[in-house]
Amino acid sequence: MGAFILLLPLMSAAVITSAPSAQIAVLNAAGASARLAAGDVFALSRLSADGERGLIQDDSEYNQEEQEIYYAYLSFDDSYMLSFGALDIPSSANEELYVEDGDYESGPKPYPESIESRDGVITTFSFARGVGEEYISLDKAGQVRNVTSVSNNALLRESRQKPEFVIEKNGEPQVLIMHTHTTESFEPYARDFFDKSFSSRTTDERMNMVSIGNAIKEELENAGIAVLHDTTMHDYPSYNGSYDRSRETVKSLLEQYPSIKLVLDVHRDAIERADGSRVAPVSNINGKDAAQVMLISGCDNGSMGMPHYMQNFRLASLLQAQMEYDYPTLTRPLLFDYRKYNQDLTTGSLLIEVGGHANSIDQALYSGTLIGKALVNALEQLTIDN
Repeated sequence: MGAFILLLPLMSAAVITSAPSAQIAVLNAAGASARLAAGDVFALSRLSADGERGLIQDDSEYNQEEQEIYYAYLSFDDSYMLSFGALDIPSSANEELYVEDGDYESGPKPYPESIESRDGVITTFSFARGVGEEYISLDKAGQVRNVTSVSNNALLRESRQKPEFVIEKNGEPQVLIMHTHTTESFEPYARDFFDKSFSSRTTDERMNMVSIGNAIKEELENAGIAVLHDTTMHDYPSYNGSYDRSRETVKSLLEQYPSIKLVLDVHRDAIERADGSRVAPVSNINGKDAAQVMLISGCDNGSMGMPHYMQNFRLASLLQAQMEYDYPTLTRPLLFDYRKYNQDLTTGSLLIEVGGHANSIDQALYSGTLIGKALVNALEQLTIDN
């Protein structure tokens, strides 16, 4: 799927003037991870001259000489999100927008030895807390972005309920980590430019989503939770049909390992501005940059064959709250939307977005470790020792 250029609503013009020298951050819908309705404000921070970073929530903290603030009024349809080829119509069978671009259909090349051409700009910022009626603050920490007809009160009540499954430390797999878009990858190091010759996809497991899954797996296994990590490249050599293929993989593994309670489909996002520059969502955690993380929990509109979607939402809320509690600013709001992404296969299925194509591999690996640690803490509430 190609780039989708978005128009900034005219209504934003009067408000933008309240932030001196602010630039308008218009994002490409191909990868932004939540529906950003007109009138919602995100205060996005960049590195200051002395290297400090912080989320700035209001104009009183704005210092034009030290830090550049982006007040972005964003409006677009999020049907094009999730890394080139996500859900086009919520009730569609395979949930992918057909990709005609030959680069995607033919599959990724090995990770290049050198991608140092300065063809475009990368900037970093942190998604701040969302503002608007669609946002729900969880009791412990973190937010949910509700873009469904389910009431916020109903979701808040559900978020306070624990998932009904139990995690057992008996050596049998409890968690399945897999990747529908396995070949999604990252920049080789943190930098302010990208080389357009690189498609941000690779079969090199050191640089694609397999490495992030391995980081999550390591933390779970260190805590005594048995994990199965499937590294099948469902998007190679053909990108189209990735969700159909990953569905068959998950169904087969669930039959083989009925002990599995959680299925985590780990992806990365892809965020661009209208001028073609790329955005790396970053948060500084304990003095080190991490790629910001976003969870997606699907809702059934009555036609999607997902009757137990609230069970998935309970798990998503548990992990969202724990990640944000343990590592403030690591997460972007959990997206609750009419999505499926094979989440009908268990009552513990989630899609996890780890950063975007402009993040470095080290930032993403660090986030994988943090996700794993927070997941261990969350699952302690559901664990029994055998």
